[in-house]
Amino acid sequence: MKRQAIKIINRSKNPLPGYATPGSSGMDLRADIDGVITLNSLERVMVPTGLYIELPEGFEAQVRPRSGLAAKQGLTCLNSPGTVDADYRGELKVILVNLSNEPQTIHAGDRIAQMVIQQVERVELIQVSELTETTRGQGGFGHTGKN
Repeated sequence: MKRQAIKIINRSKNPLPGYATPGSSGMDLRADIDGVITLNSLERVMVPTGLYIELPEGFEAQVRPRSGLAAKQGLTCLNSPGTVDADYRGELKVILVNLSNEPQTIHAGDRIAQMVIQQVERVELIQVSELTETTRGQGGFGHTGKN
């Protein structure tokens, strides 16, 4: 499988993001902070990573929560998945929120999120007065009545 090359600047003390296993879709992002950040219940913070990327046109980076962090500590990403556009050149930052009832601490180098690189298609929207009918129609959330 051909891999897309992505340019990255790492101004943190952490190693470059990488895939933990051969089947991993996401690369772990780490906190680039001095000291610790303590988040109280329902508090949110933007955590810097020290990373800057140059995505090719037609690609995006998605910043997603780490399932273990969410399940064990109640820390998750807001605006999830967060989209990093191909023309963005600023530092990657992660918006974390503490959804637990206890204060949670983030240390320098902690894995705080994962980044997935995806190819995206740009489309042309065509305004019409009707859409093609389907069996589902306008059935939305829970429309089948199944659990």
